[in-house]
Amino acid sequence: MSTINSHSIYKLESGYIMPTYSRSKIVLEKGNGVWVFDRDKNKYLDFIGGIATCPIGHSNPVLVKAVERQVGKIINTTNLFYTEPQVLLAKRLSQLSGIKSKVFFSNSGAESVEAAIKLARKFTGKTDIIATEHSFHGRTFGALSATWKPKIREPFKPLVPGFKHIKYNNSNALKGEITSKTAAFIVEPIQGEGGIAVPSNGYLKEVSDICTKRDILLIVDETQTGLGRTGKFFAYQNEGIKPDIITLAKGLAGGIPIGVTIAKSKVADAFAKGDHGSTFGGNSLSTSAANAVVDYILKNKLMDNATVVGKYFTDKLKQLTHKYSFIKQVRGKGLMVGMELFIEGKDIVEKCLRRGLLINCCTEKVLRFLPPLTVTKREVDICVGILDDVFSTI
Repeated sequence: MSTINSHSIYKLESGYIMPTYSRSKIVLEKGNGVWVFDRDKNKYLDFIGGIATCPIGHSNPVLVKAVERQVGKIINTTNLFYTEPQVLLAKRLSQLSGIKSKVFFSNSGAESVEAAIKLARKFTGKTDIIATEHSFHGRTFGALSATWKPKIREPFKPLVPGFKHIKYNNSNALKGEITSKTAAFIVEPIQGEGGIAVPSNGYLKEVSDICTKRDILLIVDETQTGLGRTGKFFAYQNEGIKPDIITLAKGLAGGIPIGVTIAKSKVADAFAKGDHGSTFGGNSLSTSAANAVVDYILKNKLMDNATVVGKYFTDKLKQLTHKYSFIKQVRGKGLMVGMELFIEGKDIVEKCLRRGLLINCCTEKVLRFLPPLTVTKREVDICVGILDDVFSTI
């Protein structure tokens, strides 16, 4: 395949790829740790990390070796046969969840939510799902029905019936909406696309208790919060609860597509052969990569790094609030951090890009930071320095 310049790539994208993405005008070619490089030899500090898909950094040698080794053996057999990497990963995730559980493998966060919805309906024999305002669970029809954002819902109505949305961080709102038809409540421990919304301490415990008392399932969507980003392997573990179903994806395989639905064994066993499936789900390549990623996170104590460097980062960002009046709030947990502004953040994201820092904006006024869990305090200082420089121009 020939090498073409950046302008030609922009033109080809416009002509041949469906217009579903707003892209920054750079062509990324390689990465190393927390740094990425474009075709024009520019270097960028990556503080969005593929939207949390690169927890152990770009081109991590451990992941590269695991992938190369598996590609040289076998990539996918489908689920007509047994494979070692798949069962080992399932066992490990079940153990890390702290719950006696079983696993279903797919290829993305949206797919993991679809499986959770089907399983909840099958196990309970009920149809309705309660979700929260400002939630994001994916763009496939079931996941989109659980997602709140009107802008991405409206063009595709009618959606799947039986979904309703209540206020986030309000356990009383859940109490008032449960009916005899309610199968489950689905919630993010911290809302990612919803603006890095961190609920009050105790919220997850309260809704967990309500679900148990009212005999409905609790589904916790860990797509963005999982893998140690908040200081625990799963964010729900910060409150000591045990959800009925957990969804996980994003960075589990270090950037290779994978999705996981983990359910308490008694719930999981509601699925019979043929009830659900995936041609590529749990393939040998993605599960080998995931085993390497989990190994690296645990052996290198990246959950501790997320806690320590995350606090350092948050403190540094909070210092900027005293300097710039357009900053409303800095919030987050571990290395899942948001900075809410009184102004729109789109231009700030672009100015940071031109100065060599990659971040993004979730909602119009929240800057989102999801760096690899390997990030150092020195790299945090570089990020904050660029932000300070950009803010001084506003």
